[in-house]
Amino acid sequence: MRLRNSFAVAILVLPCATSVVVGQTQTKRPKFDAFEVATIKPSSPEGLNAGRYIRMQSGRTFQAKNYTVAGLIAAAYDLTPRAISGGASRVESDRYEIIAITPGDVRPTYDEQMIMLRQLLSERFHLGFHREKKDFAIFEVTTGKDGPKLKMSTLEPDDPSNATSTVFPATSGGIDHILMPGRNVSMAQFASVLQRAILDRPVVDRTDLPGRYDFDLEWTPDDTQFGGQLPQGAPDQPRAGLFEAVQKQLGLKITATRGPIETLVVDRLDRPTDN
Repeated sequence: MRLRNSFAVAILVLPCATSVVVGQTQTKRPKFDAFEVATIKPSSPEGLNAGRYIRMQSGRTFQAKNYTVAGLIAAAYDLTPRAISGGASRVESDRYEIIAITPGDVRPTYDEQMIMLRQLLSERFHLGFHREKKDFAIFEVTTGKDGPKLKMSTLEPDDPSNATSTVFPATSGGIDHILMPGRNVSMAQFASVLQRAILDRPVVDRTDLPGRYDFDLEWTPDDTQFGGQLPQGAPDQPRAGLFEAVQKQLGLKITATRGPIETLVVDRLDRPTDN
């Protein structure tokens, strides 16, 4: 029996447009500057193989599961973990689970969730850092020689954007394939998803494509992706690797190169304080 959604990875949701109807009272959106309450605890040893994700469990309940502090910082500041340096070794070793309640009755967007996560890192981990420009091994996303194969999105430009990777386990063990349905996604957002949760280095959008697109990307991952956390094995139905799939299915090209990027250097990081 094939299980879906055993891992939920790399979720990107951007703000919805708020429409105003004459004669109706518009719901006031809360100020999402901090969680109302948050519980932080180390990940249990038996839960370390249960996947890694950041998501809203409900309209008001935020969860981060099996994340290192480096991973939390990367998500909060839209970086690849490779662009984070400094701090104690526990930055990349200790894993945590966070359950937090968001203010008001309106579901926060992904960007608003990350604003609150930044505040949590500051208050509870006492995160202090500075930024530096460094020459780095990066991936560039460009258009392929035959041009992009992307479909313009059917959604309104201000509708939420979403690019969620779903892992399909193989019946023989390991992972069969990844499916990423993208909806209303810009190329900058696509590059952001790739660098935050999938690839092992910063990803820079060089496509010069200004639109928003709908696509369904499928590939078989290798152990360099998702931080090496996906169990490897023989897929039931092998598919193309990520780079080949991006080229054939989207008409884009991912190229390894070097270039300057902004990195984050940790100056202070403590173990999380009590609730």
